[in-house]
Amino acid sequence: MHKKRVVIGFIGTQLDSGKGAGRWEKWRPTVSLVQHEDMVVHRMELLYTPAHHELAHQVRTDIAIASPETTVRLVPMAIADPWDFGEVYAKLFDWTQAYRFDTEREEYWTHITTGTHVAQICLFLLVESRRIPGVLAQTSPPKRQQMGDPGSYALIDLDLSRYDVIAQRFGAEQRDAVDFLKSGIATRNARFNALIDEVERVAVRSRAPILFTGPTGAGKSHLARRMYELKKARHQVEGEFVEVNCATLHGDGAASTLFGHKKGAFTGAAADRAGLLRTAHKGVLFLDEIGELGLDEQAMLLKAVEEKRFYPMGSDREVASDFELIAGTNRDLRTEVAAGRFREDLYARINLWSYQLPGLAQRPEDIEPNLDHLLARTGAELGRTVRLSAEARTAYLRYAQSPEALWSGNFRDLSASATRLATLADSGRIGLPLVEAEIARLQWLWQPARDARDGLSGARAADAIDLRALLGEEAVDAMDLFDQLQLAAVLRVCRQARTLSDAGRQLFQASRAQRTVVNDADRLRKYLGRFGLDWDSAIRAER
Repeated sequence: MHKKRVVIGFIGTQLDSGKGAGRWEKWRPTVSLVQHEDMVVHRMELLYTPAHHELAHQVRTDIAIASPETTVRLVPMAIADPWDFGEVYAKLFDWTQAYRFDTEREEYWTHITTGTHVAQICLFLLVESRRIPGVLAQTSPPKRQQMGDPGSYALIDLDLSRYDVIAQRFGAEQRDAVDFLKSGIATRNARFNALIDEVERVAVRSRAPILFTGPTGAGKSHLARRMYELKKARHQVEGEFVEVNCATLHGDGAASTLFGHKKGAFTGAAADRAGLLRTAHKGVLFLDEIGELGLDEQAMLLKAVEEKRFYPMGSDREVASDFELIAGTNRDLRTEVAAGRFREDLYARINLWSYQLPGLAQRPEDIEPNLDHLLARTGAELGRTVRLSAEARTAYLRYAQSPEALWSGNFRDLSASATRLATLADSGRIGLPLVEAEIARLQWLWQPARDARDGLSGARAADAIDLRALLGEEAVDAMDLFDQLQLAAVLRVCRQARTLSDAGRQLFQASRAQRTVVNDADRLRKYLGRFGLDWDSAIRAER
């Protein structure tokens, strides 16, 4: 399908002017664009200031005579000072935001021969930043002026890598994009800020897959959606943002959900289904928890990523989908590859741009700006302003930034905490008593995780492994804490192992290599015997 050609440009208040029959004997840049026999302009967006309304209508009439197949849209722009860079850029920027570009059906030429030098610079920047998709067009008069000669034209396809100096001079847009990815939150963590800076550059320059690794709630899904919205604003994607949590996909439903199926492909397939990969055509597909996909689905996904084509279930005909992939996982896919649970070739394909998102506990300096952002957002939803008192803020941050605050749910925990504070605040004021109650709630929430983190230390460890039930109160009290902890750790390995020999191999995996006679089971049996235990008594609480 041939795309329709659309030209965007300012009217030339001097070069395009002229009245009477003599105007056809002079070279007029805007009119000349439609006079080339080997090129058709289907539509022209002709920008002009209200002061040149009459000239704009004259040019439109002349274009209709020279090229009846060209539609001209007159676009008035109320620019008071055409030499004011800030005013001209703002007007053009607003117009590009409102204009509905259709890059699938149309190609865009931005004509920079006419208009003030300021207007030409602004148009250049908007094309360079992809606010206006397409190429620049420069027209030139004929070497010898003669009636009907349209002169020549040249197209300039901006290669961003050749204009790094200009890009640096106008770095404000990049800073705005980074701020957008961070939702306007003034994050302070240097590692996270550096990560977002690079993600912004990759988002606007690359269509390759991107992999986000990090704990649940670290913001992988949120960042993926913001990347899509940034690409959408730059006209780099036209389709939808499609998100799927791979942990919810099982059996035939997994392949059907992703790749679609033909009617009758399996029991329950009562009708054709397109699948989410096709829904994401020309857009972005975010596969959260990609490590949960089965090996068969991984193989199908690899083909779809590499070739942009795949077979729906039960179909012998390929379908196409040109999507961009962002993947997320809370697993270490390197380990999954080594264990044979994740395909090495797929990992290599999605690992070109790989980023480890730190959890909230690793970004304590970012808790305060994120808390303020969440309180403001929740307050807006509740229809009131919500603020922490000075002493309440100090108390909350003292706990929130301490090692005692685990933030095991990351931003989900912080969002829930902010919601509770904002909802319970009388007259929108969060005082110290409310914060103290919230801290107590968080401590209760994280107690099981804290116990696991601390390794069930001290007497609690002994109690949790039931040493007193196994050995008796007097025997445990007579043991050193070191022996209690060591025995508890050994018993935990025993209760997770299949056999005595299996437990021995795990416990003595290093020292066994130094022995000429290896009998791990006998070594473990003798260790347990020191405390009056055998294999059956060591594991009976579990089996």
